[in-house]
Amino acid sequence: MASTIQALPTEVVYLITAGEVIDSLASVVRELVENSLDAGATRIVVSLWPQQWRIRVADNGCGMNLDDLQQAATAHSTSKIRSSADLWKINSLGFRGEALHSLTTLADLEILSRPVGGKLGWRIIYGDGGEVVQVEVTAIAPGTVVTVSSLFGNCSSRRQGLPTAAQQMKAVQATIHQIALCHPHVTWQIWQNDRQWFTISPAATTGQLLPQILPQVRQGDLQEVKLEIANPPNSSLSSTDAINRVSAHSSLLTQHSALNLVVGLPDRCHRHRPDWVRVAINGRIVKTPELEQTILSAFHRTLPRDRYPICFLHLAISPDQINWNRNPAKTEIYLNEIIYWQEQITQAINQALSISSTNLKEAVHTTRVSKLLKAAEAKGGYNFNPQNPKEDYKNPNSLKAVAQVSNTYIVAEHPGGMWLVEQHIAHERVLYEQLCDNWQLVPVEPPIILYQLSPAQLSQLQRIGLEIEPFGEQLWAVRNIPTPLQQRDDYAEAILELSWGGDLQTAQVAVACRSAIRNGTPMNQQEMQTLLDNWQRTRNPRTCPHGRPIYLSLEESALARFFRRNWVIGKSHGI
Repeated sequence: MASTIQALPTEVVYLITAGEVIDSLASVVRELVENSLDAGATRIVVSLWPQQWRIRVADNGCGMNLDDLQQAATAHSTSKIRSSADLWKINSLGFRGEALHSLTTLADLEILSRPVGGKLGWRIIYGDGGEVVQVEVTAIAPGTVVTVSSLFGNCSSRRQGLPTAAQQMKAVQATIHQIALCHPHVTWQIWQNDRQWFTISPAATTGQLLPQILPQVRQGDLQEVKLEIANPPNSSLSSTDAINRVSAHSSLLTQHSALNLVVGLPDRCHRHRPDWVRVAINGRIVKTPELEQTILSAFHRTLPRDRYPICFLHLAISPDQINWNRNPAKTEIYLNEIIYWQEQITQAINQALSISSTNLKEAVHTTRVSKLLKAAEAKGGYNFNPQNPKEDYKNPNSLKAVAQVSNTYIVAEHPGGMWLVEQHIAHERVLYEQLCDNWQLVPVEPPIILYQLSPAQLSQLQRIGLEIEPFGEQLWAVRNIPTPLQQRDDYAEAILELSWGGDLQTAQVAVACRSAIRNGTPMNQQEMQTLLDNWQRTRNPRTCPHGRPIYLSLEESALARFFRRNWVIGKSHGI
């Protein structure tokens, strides 16, 4: 087996961003685990002894032969790039060839490895600078085991400057969680002081994996969207190698970019801090403020005040769109065509938050329903066979108005069960999006006369476009109003409400709320159906602009379990 690890040419070394990459236990784990993933590992075992400053990472990857092992820890030695041109088509998590070399200067390094198909395994101990000091044959399954001992043992001041062991272990856990989200097909076993600490089981998708990392979130609280999208107009074709590596668990084989999005539905889960707005590109979570702000903006006016979304975005895109050589830890990047990717992300989030024929069935199971329907029986068979459910699902507006409860809630039927829709906030969502899309002010005669407005109130009304002028001592005349208010009798009170501050969007929320049909208002069948149809077509139908949930879904199977309807009709008591 020919050696594939080689020292980089001097001119390539000069182009690589220099800097310290080994600065903690977590950074060691990250570097070694990324090497395992680059080797094609599907099972990774991480063992830690924090008090002894020792880390071991074992994998079932492709392994290394003796020649590669002897070269692996020398400076700037790597199998992942060869020339300066390769820096612009990075398809691997690592490429600088410095991690193992740095470890030999900071700790004791031992590597055991056996290549797939190789008859012998080898154990090598490295000295300072990556020099091989001991070589011997060893029994090992195909794969690699890297052991780092006495980390920072030759620099006690480094150890003293690091956080406590408990804080470092928390950082290790966060690092592994982040990497696992990007590679859901991998099995993880993490040990601490010879006891199993936690495990992560493989999953078909990131959305199925996420509840293992966020236990308070159920899979039914999440919506996952996978899209194949065209490359930016100014980009060369995507690298199929990169996309196949990042999406090894999928069947994506085209020369397009891929977008994988997992969002927490805003009516079911959210966070106190924006700590779960995360972006990954080609297998690694990165800091991209522009894309993170795009995500937050897409969720604006869907969540309660001071709450933030759960969102994980993974882009698998052509390497020529990315410059990984910005930061030694590769956590910050330059991304070409940033506006194009922002547009694609916004469209994907809108798709995930919509209620359409593709996600209507998944939308019926919620945590709230589980709390309402405490059914101990196992999920069994029940007789519920709509005559043509597939046809119903083809129609995005498949909710059928059935009745009105307390002149407040609309009972709606659909092929998978029934929903309760709160009429005021459903209408508020409809009006708010209409106002955002088409903010119109219409003349009003006679003008609205307001009394004793402060300079701040005057400025606010002018900021949102209202024509206002003095009409006497402490009197002001307003000569135009937002379109929805012209049908109301309380438009003077509404204008005063708008004068108390906020941007245009805040004013649009206030107008929508005041203009929406009030709870307690009777509605006939056609009015209810029209409201349901208009509401389903909104971009963010799950919550009102204040973040309140609009509907409660009751799945037919949950109703069947609650009413213990698990028999077959015609075979029980003659029913």
